[in-house]
Amino acid sequence: MGDAGLVALILVVGMFGLMAIGVSVSVSIGLPSAICLVILMGHESGIFTSAQKIYNGVDSFALLAIPLFVLAGAIMNQGGIASRLIDFAKAIVGPMPGALAQTNCVTNMLFSTISGSSLACASAVGAIMSPEMEKDGYDMRFAAAVNIASAPAGMMIPPSNTVIVYALVSQASVGALFLAGYIPGILWILTCMVLVHIYARKRPELKGKGFPPFKDGLKAFLRALPSLGLIVVVIGGITIGVFTATEGAGIAVVYALVLSLIYRTVRVQDIPQLLLTATRTASVVVFLIALSSIMSYAMVFANIPVLIADWLTGFTSSKIVFLLIMAIILLIIGIPLDATPAVLIFTPIFLPIAVEYGVHPVHLGMMMMFNMGLAIISPPSAPVLFVGARVAGKKVEDVIGPLMPFFIALIVMLLVVQYVPALSLWLPTAAGMIVAPA
Repeated sequence: MGDAGLVALILVVGMFGLMAIGVSVSVSIGLPSAICLVILMGHESGIFTSAQKIYNGVDSFALLAIPLFVLAGAIMNQGGIASRLIDFAKAIVGPMPGALAQTNCVTNMLFSTISGSSLACASAVGAIMSPEMEKDGYDMRFAAAVNIASAPAGMMIPPSNTVIVYALVSQASVGALFLAGYIPGILWILTCMVLVHIYARKRPELKGKGFPPFKDGLKAFLRALPSLGLIVVVIGGITIGVFTATEGAGIAVVYALVLSLIYRTVRVQDIPQLLLTATRTASVVVFLIALSSIMSYAMVFANIPVLIADWLTGFTSSKIVFLLIMAIILLIIGIPLDATPAVLIFTPIFLPIAVEYGVHPVHLGMMMMFNMGLAIISPPSAPVLFVGARVAGKKVEDVIGPLMPFFIALIVMLLVVQYVPALSLWLPTAAGMIVAPA
C-alpha cells in the first residue's frame, strides 16, 4: 500500500471510528492526521509539523470575522430581534395561503442575515412560531418541517460563518462569496414557500388573513428597520470596499450591542455572559479549523488530491458528470459531518479539480454551501433536524415524513444552482468583484 492509500485508510477509519465512540469531531480529525504525519515524516518531524500547521491554521486576520460575527449574532439573539422580524414578515406574507408557515420561511431568511447560523434560526424562530402555528391549527409535524427546511438558507445568505471558512480554505474573496450567496439563498426560501403554498391551498382553514392595516404594517417595518440596517451597513460596506469582512464583523458587534442597549433587551451586566457564550461557540469552530489544517497538509503531502483529480478526469471528461459526482459525495458525507469540517476536508480535494473543469471558486463555494445546507437537515441524523423537532415538541421520526417533499424539492434546486453558474456569479460579477468564466 502506497503513502496515499495508507493515509486515506488511517484518516477514514480513525476519524469515523473516533466519532463513533463519542470523541469530538475536532480531535477525531486532528489525531489521525497527526499520526499520518508521524508515519510519513518520522516522529520528531511529524509532531513538529503538526504543531506548526495548528498554528498556521488559525494565524489569519480573516479568521477573526468568525468569532466577531458569532458575538454579533449572540447579542442579536438576546436582543429580541427575532420577534421584530416575525412581525415584519407577517406584514409581507399576510394574504398568502399558509401565512404563518410563510412567515416562518421569510423570518428564517431575514434572521439568517443577522445571526449567520442555521441552528440559531431553527431555534430562535421556531421557538416563537411553533406555539402560534399550533394555536392556528397547523399540524405540528408540518410546522416543524417548514422551520427545519427553511433554516439552512443562513448557510448561503451572509454573513455565513461557513462561507468565511470556505473563503479561508479556497482563498476566494469573502465579499464576492457574500454577494454570491443571495440568489441561491433566496431560491432556497422560495422553494420552501412554494411547497407551503401547495400544502395550504388544500386546507382552507390555513388561508391567509390579508395585509394588516397600513398603520400596523408601517409600524412593523419601522420596528424591524434598525435590525435590517445591519445588513446594509455591514454587507454594503464589505461589498463597496469600505472595510474588510473582519472589520465589518467588528462593526456588526458594535451595531448589535448599541441597538440592543437602545431596545433595553441587553443590559451592561449581560455582556460578560454574552462574551462567554460567543467564545464557547466560536472556539469550537476555530479549534476545528486548527486541527483540520493538519489533515489538509497530510492529504497534500501524500498526494491524495492529485490522485483523486487524476481518477476523476480519467473517469469522465464531462463537467456535468463531475459536478453530479461531487454533489452525491458531499450529500452522503455531509450527513455524519457538520458543515464546517466537511468544507475544511473537501474543499482542498474538490477545488483544484473544479478549477480544471472550468468551475469558478465562488460558484463552487455556493454549490458546497447549498449541499451542506441539505446535509444538515438530512434524515436520520442532522443538527438542524434535531433542533427543529425539539422546539416544535415533536420526535425526529415524526418530522421526517413532512420534511421529505421539501428535501426532494431542494435537491432539484441544488441541481439548478449547480448547473446555472450565473445564479451564483451574477451579483459579484456585476459588482466588479470577480471576472466570471466565459
